[in-house]
Amino acid sequence: MISVFLSWLYIAATAFLAGYGLCALVHKTLNYPIRDIGCIVAVGLMTVTVYAQIFSLFYKVGAAANAVLAVVCVVIAVLERRRITEALTRAWSGRSVMWKLSVVLGAAVWCFCTSRGYMHYDSDLYHAQSIRWIEEYGVVKGLGNLHVRFAYNSSFFALSALYSMKFLTGRSLHTVNGFMALLLWVQVLPLFCRSCRKGQKRTVVTDFARLGALYYLTVIYSDIVAPASDYAIMCVVFFIVIRWLELLEKQEDSVVPYALLCVAAVYAVTLKLTAGLILLLLAKPVSMLVREKNWRDTGIYLAMGIVTAVPWLARTVLISGYLLYPFPALDLFDVDWKIDAAKAALDAAEIRTWGRGLNNAALADLPMTQWFSGWFGALPATGKLLVTGDLVCVAVFVILAVSLLCRRRSAERLLRGQILVLAAVLVSYGFWQFSAPLLRYGYAYVLLTVTITSGILCDILTKSFDKWQKKDMIRKITVFGTCALWAFSAVKLTSLARYCCGKAGEQRYVWQQDYGSYALESYVVEDVTFYYPVQDDRVGYDSFPAIPRPVKIQFRGASVAEGFYPDREER
Repeated sequence: MISVFLSWLYIAATAFLAGYGLCALVHKTLNYPIRDIGCIVAVGLMTVTVYAQIFSLFYKVGAAANAVLAVVCVVIAVLERRRITEALTRAWSGRSVMWKLSVVLGAAVWCFCTSRGYMHYDSDLYHAQSIRWIEEYGVVKGLGNLHVRFAYNSSFFALSALYSMKFLTGRSLHTVNGFMALLLWVQVLPLFCRSCRKGQKRTVVTDFARLGALYYLTVIYSDIVAPASDYAIMCVVFFIVIRWLELLEKQEDSVVPYALLCVAAVYAVTLKLTAGLILLLLAKPVSMLVREKNWRDTGIYLAMGIVTAVPWLARTVLISGYLLYPFPALDLFDVDWKIDAAKAALDAAEIRTWGRGLNNAALADLPMTQWFSGWFGALPATGKLLVTGDLVCVAVFVILAVSLLCRRRSAERLLRGQILVLAAVLVSYGFWQFSAPLLRYGYAYVLLTVTITSGILCDILTKSFDKWQKKDMIRKITVFGTCALWAFSAVKLTSLARYCCGKAGEQRYVWQQDYGSYALESYVVEDVTFYYPVQDDRVGYDSFPAIPRPVKIQFRGASVAEGFYPDREER
């Protein structure tokens, strides 16, 4: 736990300072102050991720990358020391004792969970090795030819490599998922802490989204020790949706925060390509900017989105030869390290069939009518309940959308904004459902579809009772909702407490649980030793370079750093 805590101190400090510097620039250029510490840290994490990816294009991400980052952060801290001190003092002293205790307790719990738990199968299969390639070489052309899963170029791996600190500790730390879970936990706190609600007394739609986030956090607490991008992307999607709904309920008229959240949505895409449809949220800031004819600010937001996406796209091209992988149909580059199109297509088919529980790439084009019942039957009870609720929510959304279109009243502006968020979540859910519906790939969409729809319906019902002067009914609904929330929270938090008690005996109080260790064999290609497992396909982190099975390897040059060709027999 101590190693996790110290890692988090460094992550928090660098992310906050990097975020503060960018937020100061936003304030100067767009005249919009960002004062919430959680938002500043989130902005900093995005900034640092882009930095790590850019650095990886030129050099390995390790001591040098951290040294440059530390120097920049120290400069920001020195130049802005008075304002930073005031911001931190105001953020802490202006909070209730309940909020402070909740943050401290949350930090302790998530630190505990990040120090031990279930190391995801894929983390020992390829996540760990992907991170180590970034630590050792930055980016390597044609790396996907060594193992196609290395071409799953999540920006999360670059961020994990930056904060791995292997050069300092002698082992690779993997604490970023836990830190993101803690950030999301802070967004959930207004459910329990009235001082966080800033004047809002009744339940709002944002609270339902927070409830979904709380549920998700109590699903992944045993897994966040692993550096899997699935958890990071879900936390980011929850963060974006919660902040967006909160802006709507505060009747925020400025385009700036919405546009910045859309830049965060671009960042989400770099974490995992399947988050792309959340960009439907762009409809709101784009319409506002066009209506205002604010071309200067439009250019600034566009530039921010491009800067966020281009390093990730460049890494994907260098690793796989494709702009987006695994989408071989989008073949824009004639490069000698390109993964064979047939292999890429097979990889895409395997992702779809694995998500559908078929485990046979030949069944990738099987109609939904033939695989849905088997997939649904294999879901856990809660999964069945959630998916059934989501399907009902589709019908509810259609009714609400048609009703809004028919009324066209300005008084419905809040509801229109909430319907846009629900539409973005629903199309993301639909993409997940029809492509690779493994629950962990789309937990945020599954939960947010149900919770946001429930929140909107509850809000409409409450307003109707208010209109009919049924104050007593509103009070009863509020009391019932509050009791239900606390009962649900008690059940989920009790489960978390039982998990912590069960894991307390593990001696992980100094060093974080490491990657798995496996029996490996090796073979040599041009004086480079490659490792592969004796059985199964997991290889862990320590032996490098390691791959799930022996393959024909052809170097593009005299060393590994120059990359790999696809197998010439296949070319």
